[in-house]
Amino acid sequence: MVTKKSAAQTVNVNPNNLDSSITITVSGDFEVSSDNINFSNSISINGSSSSNIFVRFSPSELGNLNGSILFESPGAGNANVSLAGTASQFRYNYRAFSNQRIAWGGGHGQSSVQSFDLHNDTSDIEIIKMYLRLDCPSGGCDPWDRYANIMVRDKITNEWFEIGRHITPYGVDNNKLTRGLEFDVTDFKDLLEGNVELRIFVETWVGSGWIVSLEFDFIPGTPDYKYYKVSRIIQHNGNSLGGVPYGGLNGNTEIDLDKFDLIKSLQIGNNVESAHIRTIVTGWGHATPADSDGRACAEWCFRTHNIKIDNSNLFSHYMGPIGCSQNPINNQGGNWQPDRAGWCPGMTVPVRIDKFSNNVSNKTLNYEYDFENWTNDFVGTTGYNNKNAFYAISSFLILKSNSEIERAIISN
Repeated sequence: MVTKKSAAQTVNVNPNNLDSSITITVSGDFEVSSDNINFSNSISINGSSSSNIFVRFSPSELGNLNGSILFESPGAGNANVSLAGTASQFRYNYRAFSNQRIAWGGGHGQSSVQSFDLHNDTSDIEIIKMYLRLDCPSGGCDPWDRYANIMVRDKITNEWFEIGRHITPYGVDNNKLTRGLEFDVTDFKDLLEGNVELRIFVETWVGSGWIVSLEFDFIPGTPDYKYYKVSRIIQHNGNSLGGVPYGGLNGNTEIDLDKFDLIKSLQIGNNVESAHIRTIVTGWGHATPADSDGRACAEWCFRTHNIKIDNSNLFSHYMGPIGCSQNPINNQGGNWQPDRAGWCPGMTVPVRIDKFSNNVSNKTLNYEYDFENWTNDFVGTTGYNNKNAFYAISSFLILKSNSEIERAIISN
């Protein structure tokens, strides 16, 4: 959506020895005016005296755009001047956390919770982007790749909803990215309105830690649907080892299904026109038995997870390579290039979107998140004390409609 025009630039036209008018024509995405009020593609001015004209950029599309301004007068040579402008999407920018120190000890903590005023009305907002910048303290950044995320508090349930997850780079900032890491958080537009409470977290265990800044762009346009409602299905993601145990826990191959309940009932009301599940999942640990290629679980072992709806596999998530060696943050100090299972140091964690193709209005669906079968032998990998494997996971149901709707009811 391009709706804004640039401020006008003043150009002084000082003719010599002309006794006729000057016609001034602009091409491309530019406009010209003699009074800085009425703009068009062409004007005429007196050629016998000095005059100010006004030129402004009026883009019809995004990107780098070129044009020209042509001066013509009978009996005189023409003059042509090149014009150039860059059109970017109009947005409302809101800064949240600014240079927030996250560290272990020294009066700091692994998380920070603060309230911020964001856009008051998201009814005409098409996209919401979130940007996270990591800077290093004077003594340097945490040398390790750390689990990290951003959450918003749901004002209705008082629960925290994970809106983005990332893994820090080894010991460096992310200033190679113009605005830091980019997240699309449009799904949470119903929660990111007005005064909101946000939480940033980095699982750092050293005193250096990180300096974190967070901002949002609310981009106006025509939303796909007028109303959004989000419900939390499952969320086991307090930290890297706070996820769901994979293959057993501490010598017991049976999982506590009361604590880690991956089976839910989704009760959906009427008027729903679109529905999808939004999942973030990362594996941690160097548990055994490793795969035939030496990949231990769950940081390294490639797996396929399924989302079952009404006891049938409907969606699948491949926890495989996503191109760690191609990370633009390529000045890291640690073992950042080898592919992990679905994540990389210094990158955002992929958001897995699974859209229902059928109408789900007025239905109750049985949901189950199902890991690929594997049993931990608790022998472990040499050099690692922790013999367990974990999947930190969050999964949300997003409903949309052009009519008013209620959020889905999630129950055991």
